[in-house]
This record gives sequence, structure tokens and C-alpha cells, in this order.
Amino acid sequence: MRRLLAALICGATPALAGGGPLPRGAVADYQLGGGYTPAPGVTVVVRDSTDRPAPGLFNICYVNGFQTQPGADWPAALLVPGADGLPLADPDWPDEYLLDISTAESRMANLALLLPAMQSCADKRFDAVEFDNLDSYTRSDGRLAQADALAFASLLVARAARLGLPAGQKNTAELGAEGRRIGFAFAVAESCHRWDECAAYTGVYGADQVLGIEYDGDLRDSFADACADPDRPGSLILRDRDLAPKGAAGHVFQACP
Repeated sequence: MRRLLAALICGATPALAGGGPLPRGAVADYQLGGGYTPAPGVTVVVRDSTDRPAPGLFNICYVNGFQTQPGADWPAALLVPGADGLPLADPDWPDEYLLDISTAESRMANLALLLPAMQSCADKRFDAVEFDNLDSYTRSDGRLAQADALAFASLLVARAARLGLPAGQKNTAELGAEGRRIGFAFAVAESCHRWDECAAYTGVYGADQVLGIEYDGDLRDSFADACADPDRPGSLILRDRDLAPKGAAGHVFQACP
């Protein structure tokens, strides 16, 4: 009942059971800092589009869909300008710049520049794709609106489908059911227990179609408390903020039992 009420409050419609591509009972690992051999029991792995899939598992390809990757050569005319006229950077990631998706023309031009990464995901035989920074409009100083993000997300989801890749909504709890309506098939939610947002995803996609990542050192309570949350994603893990590979300094990986 709590999950249903939370979904209705968020403007969502309760998800149908089993309505998505992720394997039932998934246990995921979020390996954006570099691929490594997953721990026993892991069945889903998320890796960057420049990486390779993990053999024998369900692999999700990460594409930075709404901001530039660090060091990317991107036309300034296709980036959101800041007050100083220079491209506007993400405050938390100053080497990532916000894509200007405010017009149909700029959306198509940015889509064309993202296609090689998406094609790489398909060529490497990833099973699905997640597009990061859907919520970049919240950091755009009013230059982008949620409607712009949804319009661009629709283009990304449609092109991914043509490549045989179901697409996942990344964060942006405030979308409610809009993500499902534009074609997202699952969700990847960072720190949803930390911010009491898990029901906004599980109420729309179903718990078995949401992958959750909490971060060591930034928990609301303990990780055990997060695992005990009845609204939590079916797969919920604890990772270090840098997503360091196994064996590297600071590496943390723990999955809910």
C-alpha cells in the first residue's frame, strides 16, 4: 500500500509485474570506473560504452546522454551557454558540459554526435543502455526545461530501440510516469534511499526493473537500513563514490541479501 500511495503521489501509475528487460532477481554491479570480474551472484553489470560487456551476464551500456564526457570535443554551439557566454558546466562535474537540447534542431544535432557511442554499445552486444544526466535541466540556470529533456529522451529511446537496446531512465525521480510513457523500460537510481525517492521508481517500473546504487559515506542511515526499506529497488548495492575497480584503493561493493 505504501508503494502504491507513493506512486500516486508522484503522478505515476503502478507498474505491471514482470514488465521489463532486466532478469528477475537481478543483482547488479555498477562498474563505470573500469570493468572487473563481478562478484559471485552478480547477474547484471553496467559499464561505460568504451568498455566491453561482462561475458555471460546481462550488460547495460552507459552513455552520457545529456552532458559531454570529460575531454570530449563538442561544438560550443551545441552546448548550453553560461552567463559569461562560455559553455555551462555541471557544478559537481566541471569537466562535463550541458548539451543544448532546447530546440528541435539542437536536439537532432546532439543526437547525431551521440550515435557513435550508441552504435558502439550495439556492436559490442550490450543488452541495454542507460542515458545519464537526464536531469541536467535542473542545473541549466533556467535555460532548459523538463519538456526539453523529455523531448530529447524520446529521441534517444527511439534510436536505442532501433539498435535493439532497451533504454533505462537514470535518476530524475520527479518524472513520475513520464519516463515510462516515453519508452524507458527500466530505471537506474542513485541514492534513492538516501533521499527517500525509491518508491518514485519502483512504483512506476516495478522493483525488479530498478537498479539502485547507494554510496559509501553518503547514506541516510546504514546500508542494512536501506536494504530493509520496503520500497527499495530489487537490486540495491553499495559502491564507493569513485566506482573504483576491484583491487583499487577505496573500492567498495556490497549487495543487499
